[in-house]
Amino acid sequence: MEFLRPATWDEALAAKAGHPDALPLAGGTDVMVELNFDLRRPPAILDLTRVGELTGWSRDGAVVRLGAAVPYSRIIAELSGPLPGLTLAARTVGSPQIRNRGTVGGNLGAASPAGDCHPPLLAAGRDVLVEAASVRGTRLIPIDAFYTGVKRNALAADELIRAVRIPAADGPQQFSKVGTRNAMVIAVCAFALALHPRTGTVGTGIGSAAPTPRRAVEAEDYLGAVLAERGLWESGEPPDAGVLRRFGELVTAAADPIDDVRGSAGYRRHALAVMARRTLTWAWNDYRRQIRGAP
Repeated sequence: MEFLRPATWDEALAAKAGHPDALPLAGGTDVMVELNFDLRRPPAILDLTRVGELTGWSRDGAVVRLGAAVPYSRIIAELSGPLPGLTLAARTVGSPQIRNRGTVGGNLGAASPAGDCHPPLLAAGRDVLVEAASVRGTRLIPIDAFYTGVKRNALAADELIRAVRIPAADGPQQFSKVGTRNAMVIAVCAFALALHPRTGTVGTGIGSAAPTPRRAVEAEDYLGAVLAERGLWESGEPPDAGVLRRFGELVTAAADPIDDVRGSAGYRRHALAVMARRTLTWAWNDYRRQIRGAP
């Protein structure tokens, strides 16, 4: 196995172009497990830990540009304001040691249906963009189009993830995850919700309950229409029990779970409906407090 260790971004792109089968390594929380258990033997490892620009983030107006190698611990410490949903998800990732190493870029690259960052990124809106770069240039992949299959993504063989562009939250966001315990757990299923009062829309993200992470589009459209038609964005009055129930049903309908060692398809459907109702209730309570505290 060849080991490549570029010191700059340009060197990293050149290395990936010359070795398109090289497996990128940043935090190593997924890659090293696969190597140690002999589940994967790539012809080359592309170590990105010396590429400093991947470890930074910046904010330009309403958009946060998150470097691919920013660890979850820094997201928790520094980005809970503009990225509350992603921060909540980051808190559920493994142990403190894992959160110090694991990255959103690595989660995206692995494209596991159970990845914790995927639901909040989907819920954050259609404007979330993955920066994919190669020696040929940089392109922006909408988060909706990034996941192409089980552990497959839209990256070309010579591309690396440079950053993710995420709109800063304009309303409350929530994340919920079901697993056997809080730390070191792979999600049985997960759900993220984002309220976007500026546009009068709702965002959702489903994890570990379909071949790929996905949105519950019909649930988003239904809830957005109800909130607008009943004037709830303006009044702050909570959606009634019937709306909560229907929202949960539509979220469940958007999933396509399987039976596996972590849970049955039936359990996942039930859990998603419960999480959808709960996250909507939590997020709406936050929204009510926000508008009642506004001038």
